[in-house]
Amino acid sequence: MKNRHFRRAILALAVCCISSTTLAFYSNPISKVQRETREPEAATGHTAKQVVVGNEYMVAAANPYASKAGFNILAKGGSAVDAAIAVQLVLTLVEPQSSGIGGGAFILHWDSEGQKLETIDGRETAPKNASSDMFLDKAGKPVRWIDAVVGGRSVGVPGVLKGLKSAHDKYGKLPWKSLFDEAITLADQGFVVSPRLEKLVAMQFNPGITKLSEISNYFFPNGSPIKAGQVLVNQKLAKTYRLIAEKGVEPFYQGEIAQDIVNAVQNAEIEPGVLSLEDMKGYKPKWREPVCGSYHSFKVCGMAPPSSGGIAVIQILKQLEAFNLSKLPINGEEAVHLFTQSSRLAFADRDKYVADQDFVTVPTNQLLDENYLSKRSELIKRAKDMGKAAAGEPVVALNYAENDSFELPSTSHISIVDGDGNAISMTTSVEMAFGSAVMVNGFILNNQLTDFSLSPSRNGIAVANRVEPFKRPRSSMAPMMVFNKDDSLKLVVGSPGGSRIINYVAQTVIGVLDWQLNPQQAINMAKVTNRNKVTTLEKGTPLAKLKPALEAKGHKVMIRDLNSGIQAIEVKGKRLLGGADPRREGKVFAK
Repeated sequence: MKNRHFRRAILALAVCCISSTTLAFYSNPISKVQRETREPEAATGHTAKQVVVGNEYMVAAANPYASKAGFNILAKGGSAVDAAIAVQLVLTLVEPQSSGIGGGAFILHWDSEGQKLETIDGRETAPKNASSDMFLDKAGKPVRWIDAVVGGRSVGVPGVLKGLKSAHDKYGKLPWKSLFDEAITLADQGFVVSPRLEKLVAMQFNPGITKLSEISNYFFPNGSPIKAGQVLVNQKLAKTYRLIAEKGVEPFYQGEIAQDIVNAVQNAEIEPGVLSLEDMKGYKPKWREPVCGSYHSFKVCGMAPPSSGGIAVIQILKQLEAFNLSKLPINGEEAVHLFTQSSRLAFADRDKYVADQDFVTVPTNQLLDENYLSKRSELIKRAKDMGKAAAGEPVVALNYAENDSFELPSTSHISIVDGDGNAISMTTSVEMAFGSAVMVNGFILNNQLTDFSLSPSRNGIAVANRVEPFKRPRSSMAPMMVFNKDDSLKLVVGSPGGSRIINYVAQTVIGVLDWQLNPQQAINMAKVTNRNKVTTLEKGTPLAKLKPALEAKGHKVMIRDLNSGIQAIEVKGKRLLGGADPRREGKVFAK
């Protein structure tokens, strides 16, 4: 974020997206009994959400319409995968700024009967004709971030639909067609616009929503922006859904919808792109092995590269293991300091080494090696901020330059546990708010190609995350699952938030595992982030009072709104405990 306009825009986005319930933190250690019963102390003027308890199944998603759609599928005997599909279809309609069928996703699936964790990479791919210099200007310099984001040039091949269809082929219980019913009805009859969607449209953070005609006509009917409380109909999306429901994903990837997508990208009013019908037809989701690491007696698992989230969250936790956070005051000065230092180390490794493992060598095993992380942990000092951390030197020597991608916080997370104990942790995105702003057939196309480094090299050294044909851009999306010592499922968690996702998820896991908070209490905690830059404390919470103490340790501290959107489910014996982030409009439904 070297561009001051970019920093200002990101701050504006975070401010607008925080709901009226930015919450609280714990400042003193409390007993196990108190942790079970005591609610978080809310920041002045705000109220924390309450944990939701279920005994059979549960859905936590970023919008009540979507959560209810998933819940209704589970109530009909559907699987976690079935419910995830229904949730994503509705999110495409009601939360179009964050995710949709024009984007991509990382999916973790826990098969309870087979006791097997699998992951599906439904991330977008770069078109065949994409080039490493596609985001450079005539002088060979990276274009302005906003010029890179808006229009057809930034669109990658959408992957979420094929990823979900692949999961349904293996783990679906209900007919594919039946999963579309609620989304089609909502699109046909309309949904009530939320205050958050109204604010995002009104602030025009993504200027493409006014400059590109299709999306402008949808969000600015008769020239005026949509308002909270009004009913918004999307019959084009309903038509798209009917076709996919009847014929599967083929029309989307090689039929009439695919052709419409290609035409929209190649003829975009701003920066036409190179996406082709061949690119669409050739897309394949990938079933990858999860990345896992131990933390105390637990096993923590996430997505392998091109996600950097799985590796980084595990690194943060493992590097903190020796400090025994359970003995420290919850979100107190010492715990916050240690957390930021471990995060610095993880982000340093992430920025240098992680990219699409099908294109570059990613030293995943070495980065998660316990001896390596023990040595990295020794760099953490209790009394002093380490400053900008350098990447470590894993066993495999790799000479990569750091990248300059723009990873923006408009994403969504879904956590589900079904009646058979199967689970989904799925993080899904169109990247920036409203993606590329290229809209077609009722849905928005992603701008995920800007998750690649805009500069292919630095000082003559190649960037691992540079643009290459068919490559998948690196992501910080971090859908995670945590397992007990006996390999039973403990926690399903994830968040939106751009590269801050890594901090949001790691902090929530610490809240549950170290401080024995229930998921909602852990989500409610005031947020702290450090991406190997400044330490950022959540505005409007008691955590902001730590600024002088942290500065005395050498931290550069910023206080601002932090726009997490965590959804989490804890399996605790025969009960399910669910939480949704009060900073957004998510909701948990359970039975």
